[in-house]
Amino acid sequence: MLSQRFLSLSRAASLTCRSLCSAAASRQGQAPDMAEGNRLLHVSNVRNRLREIVGASTNWSDHQQAMAERVSLASMLARSQSELPAKRMKDSFLEVHLPLGSEPELREKYLTNHNTVRFGRILEDLDSLAVLISYSHTYNPALKRSPLSIVTALVDKIDMRQHVIYPDCDIKFTGQVTWVGRSSIEAKMHMSQYRDGAYAPVLDATFVMVARDPGNKRAAFVNPLAPEGPEEEKLLQEGEANKSRRVELSTASLLKVAPTNEERKIIHDLFLNTLDANTVSFRSRILPPNSVWMEDAKLKGLEICHPQQRNIFNRIFGGFLMRKAYELGWANACSFGGCRPSLVAVDDILFQKPVEIGSLLMLSSQVCYTQGKYIQVRVHSEVFDPLTQQHSTTNIFHYTFASDRNVPSVVPRTYGGEPVLVLVLVLPAASPRI
Repeated sequence: MLSQRFLSLSRAASLTCRSLCSAAASRQGQAPDMAEGNRLLHVSNVRNRLREIVGASTNWSDHQQAMAERVSLASMLARSQSELPAKRMKDSFLEVHLPLGSEPELREKYLTNHNTVRFGRILEDLDSLAVLISYSHTYNPALKRSPLSIVTALVDKIDMRQHVIYPDCDIKFTGQVTWVGRSSIEAKMHMSQYRDGAYAPVLDATFVMVARDPGNKRAAFVNPLAPEGPEEEKLLQEGEANKSRRVELSTASLLKVAPTNEERKIIHDLFLNTLDANTVSFRSRILPPNSVWMEDAKLKGLEICHPQQRNIFNRIFGGFLMRKAYELGWANACSFGGCRPSLVAVDDILFQKPVEIGSLLMLSSQVCYTQGKYIQVRVHSEVFDPLTQQHSTTNIFHYTFASDRNVPSVVPRTYGGEPVLVLVLVLPAASPRI
């Protein structure tokens, strides 16, 4: 149940960010393995590596031509998964450094005006790393460029393990492939931060990637995975269980099937709790004490998608979408709770459709559940075509925040709001996972 998820996350109640440490503490945040001249992968080089792998250009006009030339790589795709050699988990293992403590000039990109870490930037780094990990798994030394177009399909979950992300201490990302299907890849990543002479874990993230042909039109096969030892066998089994869970939750969606008896009872109880006993009318509703109508807990935004935000395949970078959705969701939680909230978890970010350059991206955030000091926010993004007046859903995001005080309850006024709340209450592993 939802309350159990809240209890499991309460240890990470105030997660992101504190003010800049003192000068002495800052020196303690500089990791020795990030010293100048080291050969380890710097976070700023991840996108460069990806461009080299697919043959993309940093110039907008040249980039379009390079993507057109990638279509010829389709003949290099495997016709079946059996043609591809099995890879080990360590073949895809990567370690990437984000030296916030060692490089003050880099720190500016990650700072808010309150001297805290912009978690949206961390989401961008995780997305790029997940793509690079997937390409490391599918690497073929015989090919100069990869014929695969690997994109993010889903962020399964991001769980915070530490209360604070320090803005002046070095960060390390590690990750590897832990499960594969025929064309899908699960990448697990971990983020740790160097302080007081050692690295401490900050978060664990699970991304699901999909491989497509060079034109990003159809699925493409990826290398099978050969686990080594019981620990890797367990990771592989967890990946298979994650897939089964996602399939089960998809088929049980309230957008596809009618509510169950339990769900119908919850919906009816929600209605009865807001019924005006004096009039006994379906149209006469009253707001319970210390509550807010769900329709009044919204915040919207609009983004014009410029070429600067493109990924290596000439579409809008998924990390940019996650950052903008997170910042809108955070602003909504801040407005709703009356204080600066901290992030507790990220769950079920669905990438349903790519966002083209030049699109009008409309973002809508909704507080869909609260409990105590916790706030669950759902962000829906869609592309609007002003010529056809058509709206197309591209992404759905779920964020869990913690306030420093108890917050009001959200109450749906219409049936459209009630299934959202029911989904949170009955299926906590589906969307919010609180």
